[in-house]
Amino acid sequence: MIKTGNPIISIYTEMTPNPETLKFVANKLLYPGKSIDFQDEAAAKPSPLATELFSFPFIKGVFIMANFVTLTKTPDTDWNDIIPTIRTFLKDYLEENRPVINEDEVPVKAAGGNVISADDTDVVQRIKALLEDHVKPAVEMDGGAIQFKNYDNGVVTVMLQGSCSGCPSSMITLKAGIEGMMKRMIPEVTEVVAEAE
Repeated sequence: MIKTGNPIISIYTEMTPNPETLKFVANKLLYPGKSIDFQDEAAAKPSPLATELFSFPFIKGVFIMANFVTLTKTPDTDWNDIIPTIRTFLKDYLEENRPVINEDEVPVKAAGGNVISADDTDVVQRIKALLEDHVKPAVEMDGGAIQFKNYDNGVVTVMLQGSCSGCPSSMITLKAGIEGMMKRMIPEVTEVVAEAE
């Protein structure tokens, strides 16, 4: 039967540095300009899509951003065994134009992240600009997100989401890559640390 009125959705996968996560990319925007990370089914209430993904016994994390969903699987599951099932599910779900996020159910968080505000000090403004312009695009390509949490006495605290959360190589990237760049470009920074959401 030919469906009419709804666009044909294509889904492809991209590996991430975290072997437990995989990025499922759609030819449709799912959550434009924002990201949301669900570490368990209880937290997924604002997202009908994430709630249904958690019904698969091998899914233990869902991150939604722009035009992709990054899924974290259980360690005893092989991606090759589940990719076709997830790809078919996502394709059907999106072609039926079902809701991805119910925005009115998303908990309101205090303003922050990488958005520069008038209250920010010069150092914080430079940190946020560096994260937004140089770090965020690379992290998003790997299926994750990075958010500024705070700056205190030389220490920058960031929050890692999606494929970056729990990734074996994320601490190397954080220390060797992000911290190194921040120290070179913003001399006031002495260390970068990650915090869970």
